[in-house]
Amino acid sequence: MIDFFLSQYKTASMLQIILEFLAFVFGIVSVFCAKKENIWVYPTGLISTVITVYLLFQASYFGDMTMNFYYSIMSIYGWYKWSSKTKQPELAITRTTTREKQIGVGLFFLTMGITYLVYKFFHYPLAIPNYIDIFTSGIFFTGMWYMALKKIENWTLWIIGDIIAVPLFAYRGLGMLSFQYLIFTILAILAYIEWKKILNNSLPK
Repeated sequence: MIDFFLSQYKTASMLQIILEFLAFVFGIVSVFCAKKENIWVYPTGLISTVITVYLLFQASYFGDMTMNFYYSIMSIYGWYKWSSKTKQPELAITRTTTREKQIGVGLFFLTMGITYLVYKFFHYPLAIPNYIDIFTSGIFFTGMWYMALKKIENWTLWIIGDIIAVPLFAYRGLGMLSFQYLIFTILAILAYIEWKKILNNSLPK
């Protein structure tokens, strides 16, 4: 398995290897901060997603590229949302309302549609990995929005999307990003457990 990952970098440039490593490190730090409800989730995540946008553009995976661009925008929004204490109380962990679930479903399908159009815009031939890319884009888009609102369901979506992304990135030859998403999966499971404890403790006895 180690040989499989290392062989993917035999023809890679030193710049790509360095950028993948930086995206890997800052991505892991970002998810760990999210698990701890630490606002550093956003600046560290912003660095990771900006680098990943470039890497995915080079790999011609425009769906994930578009999503990581969106993550960058949402990182700025989430950073503001989590730090804003002047006009509203500190944002607490909650479950999604029926309305938020409906919006989430709408965002999921809307994102898949937009991602499909992005592929068409670049005249890129679609294969099975690209359709999987379109599907995970819908999951991650909705998950990022829920995270900005501190909805516990964001972790459920991250877990599903991360599990799918592990073999997808390995297939693309982006070994470090594949390993990163494997760690993301573990951290997302641990984060869900931790957020659930916090949520349960905040409920009236």
